[in-house]
Amino acid sequence: MNRTLVIVKPDGVERRLTGEIIGRLERKGLRLVAAELRTIDREVAVRHYSEHEGKPFFDDLVAFITRSPALLMVVEGPDEETYAVVRALMGATDPKKAPLGTIRGDLAIEMTENLVHGSDSPESARREIGIFFPDLG
Repeated sequence: MNRTLVIVKPDGVERRLTGEIIGRLERKGLRLVAAELRTIDREVAVRHYSEHEGKPFFDDLVAFITRSPALLMVVEGPDEETYAVVRALMGATDPKKAPLGTIRGDLAIEMTENLVHGSDSPESARREIGIFFPDLG
């Protein structure tokens, strides 16, 4: 089995969409192996988004992900492409470009508040799981 990180961002928790998002992951056949509702602190957010440090949107990204609780999850699927299955379920980063039937295509409106984060590669999944769930790393 292969694992990846999924975050229901603060806007998804605020809008009470956590059950809908978990349900979509589970109906696809992914298994939830860890979950925690947590307000991410600035230090952890900076580590998580380190590849964006120095970019004009970095401070806004950190402020957004730390503003209120997020649901952090590790999901498991049958192969090394589990992250790709999750990203397909999420849809494009910009909800206006995300197909209907995806989480963002159905439920999000703005690119800055697009409900979910998913690891973008097996390497990112390992790194991100290590940040948020070090006991699973």
